Amino acid sequence: MAKPIYTCLWFENQAKEAADFYCSIFPNSKILNASPIVVNFELNGIHIMALNGKRPTQPFNESFSLVLPCEDQKEIDYYWEHFTSNGGKESMCGWCSDKYGISWQVIPTILGELMSNPAKAGKVVDAFMKMKKMDIATLKNA
Repeated sequence: MAKPIYTCLWFENQAKEAADFYCSIFPNSKILNASPIVVNFELNGIHIMALNGKRPTQPFNESFSLVLPCEDQKEIDYYWEHFTSNGGKESMCGWCSDKYGISWQVIPTILGELMSNPAKAGKVVDAFMKMKKMDIATLKNA
């Protein structure tokens, strides 16, 4: 395959606004090009296309989400605050949606390691099932 696969997000008319919002949150991000219909941008090196398509027939929902692994609690808190403010919504188990309806899984990078320990996995699952935003200290102490 000559070119990498990338994601297209279909908005009613907020493609540029959304691209600016995401680029303001993520370091090393930029708008590549913009027209009234299509905006191409990079989030930390990942190409995303935003499309203005009038009213989407399929609104965003949790069946499509972007996974954001975070190194520490400060990073989790930073992204969680940006996504859930100004119309975003908290959900359970590290999931939230931003003001445009895009679902994000804001998870600690250590989660896989904690889940692979048979002695701890059940307790870790029990702990994060009660959480909205992930709390690394609680997961480690589970």
